[in-house]
Amino acid sequence: MNRWMPFEWIAALRFLREGRMQTLFIISGVSVGIAVIVFMSALLTGLQANLTKRVLSAQAHITLQPRDEVARPLRPGVELAIVQMPLQRVRSIDQWQALLRVLQDDPAIVAVSPVAAGSALAVRGAATRAVSIVGIEPDSYFRIVRLPDNLVAGTMRLSSQDIVIGTELARYLGIGVGDRLTLTAGARTSGALTVTGIFDLGSRPVNERYVYVPLRTAQNLLDLIGGVTSIELTIGDVYAAETVARRLQPMTGAAAYSWIATNAQFFSAVQAQSLSSTVIRLFVALSVALGIASVLVVSVIQRSKDIGILRAMGTSRGQTLRIFLIQGALIGLIGAVVGSALGAGGLLVFHDHVRQADGSELIPLVLEGSLFVAAALLATLTGVLAAMAPALRAARLDPVVAIRG
Repeated sequence: MNRWMPFEWIAALRFLREGRMQTLFIISGVSVGIAVIVFMSALLTGLQANLTKRVLSAQAHITLQPRDEVARPLRPGVELAIVQMPLQRVRSIDQWQALLRVLQDDPAIVAVSPVAAGSALAVRGAATRAVSIVGIEPDSYFRIVRLPDNLVAGTMRLSSQDIVIGTELARYLGIGVGDRLTLTAGARTSGALTVTGIFDLGSRPVNERYVYVPLRTAQNLLDLIGGVTSIELTIGDVYAAETVARRLQPMTGAAAYSWIATNAQFFSAVQAQSLSSTVIRLFVALSVALGIASVLVVSVIQRSKDIGILRAMGTSRGQTLRIFLIQGALIGLIGAVVGSALGAGGLLVFHDHVRQADGSELIPLVLEGSLFVAAALLATLTGVLAAMAPALRAARLDPVVAIRG
């Protein structure tokens, strides 16, 4: 086999075998560093995915709404002492049907759904509760908010006399599937609606306030015949929501709010978490590089006579340089393979043993092939860069001086 290998590879492998204890120790160090990187990266990816999923479970990526009404003087040039901001009424988006068709043709948008939303009172006997009505078209809306996945009782049937409510509201009103509930909004009342489903979106305020009814029922209650208060969108890249919202705002003439803007504190926390993870990975990679470099420097010093003999026998500076670069690359690659296996094993153990009180998973297990490829490339590149200084030193050795000693 060695007959077909380039000289540089034969020499590099022989040097690694002869200094097997040093090689073993440095590969162990590289493996631990890569295991830490793989474990942390996958854990933080799963954590971010879980947090983002929880935040977006009850809201769209982008919401289009009518712009706020602004008070203006009655006549131009006349300045009033006080211009009060008008009360923001429940208003419909102008020409929303045409706007819906334009949005559906946008390649960045995955799903579009019209919504009629407003405030009302939920009444059952003597009990009342302030709620937020959300009138929806189930087929399109459930592509944005996966309400059926969070149903704890009943079904997601939404005919003209049906309503779906949250677990906290059901508990407060003492109501269950099949019971009747009345909604009152201003001077209008819905009549008795049948509770067909009870959901739990993982948020107490949402479960207390939100009730879902058919779009036409909400339009009648809110005196929005044929109108909608918002258009909700889902896009392919959730982290591009703010960019897409800024693009849609002048195009549609409506106010566009992304989930990033409405959850600014959460998004800042995610960014800070990602930054801290990147800094930790950089320091781990730096420690791996220093370890590889230190071992190869010692190897160059120990093998000065061997290098001198090789140089005297006709080995070029370029070949000598490549011998040590190959050693660095091999140490990094082998360490990456072993470290990736250790990191993946640690993740599996963590996922199986660290659970929530009810036994469900605390953090989703996210093991992507790209993570292991990136770890291998990072370790190999780090090994090559770390070997550069020792390799240059070896290549510059004078054969006569090295042999003498």
